[in-house]
Amino acid sequence: MKKPLPILLLLSLLTGAWSDGEVRFKNAEKAVASKDYPSALSEFEAALTADPDNIQYGSEYRQAVIQAKEYDRCIKFFEKLVADHPNSPNAYLNYGFAYVDKIPAAGTITQVILANTALTYFTKSLELKPSWIAYYTRGNSYLYWPKIFGRAALGVADLEQAMKMQKADSQKRSYHVRAYISLGDGYWKTDQLDKARAIWKEGLGLFPDDIQLKARLSKEGDELKEYIDDVLDPNKRVDTNLQEIWTNK
Repeated sequence: MKKPLPILLLLSLLTGAWSDGEVRFKNAEKAVASKDYPSALSEFEAALTADPDNIQYGSEYRQAVIQAKEYDRCIKFFEKLVADHPNSPNAYLNYGFAYVDKIPAAGTITQVILANTALTYFTKSLELKPSWIAYYTRGNSYLYWPKIFGRAALGVADLEQAMKMQKADSQKRSYHVRAYISLGDGYWKTDQLDKARAIWKEGLGLFPDDIQLKARLSKEGDELKEYIDDVLDPNKRVDTNLQEIWTNK
């Protein structure tokens, strides 16, 4: 026997005010606010099932997953979502992030497997639809790999593509500062120190209050190395909240 629809969902669908996905998302937000994570995760999953390529739904779902520490559940959910919707680039992007979110909770060997799997799905997202967020995400991810793997150059290539896209954008967006920071880090990791400082300075000209750019430009030599190594420590949780993407459209 099917459960009756919640009254909010029933009324909104009848009036056409909200879609099924929007109602489920709002229900999920309310559940998160009350720290009812089991309900929140179920509602987020229902919202994404209704609107699989919604980057906001996927990001907010993953933030709730982090709080609930339900990493495997999240990975399994996105596995099914992309299987059902193989042409959804944002679903693949969030699928990759689901693996990144689990990294701090895993052992060293598993961390490498998770990071490599995440890159696979970031690449799939790019294949479906080249976008600033996908280029930035994959490029930045390469920088976390130890220098011996030689992946920093791949990161630089992706981040240069992200930089081209944002410079072609007529509007300066708050998240564009991320590319200035990460591209400089990529240049630094590939021993292009002059280019690193130049891109950080360019970024600071556009984002004069950015603490990370100021910190990098205030350090040199071993002090700068220690700072960047700490920032790119794979054992630390990476901020995968994509809120700036939909609030700065």
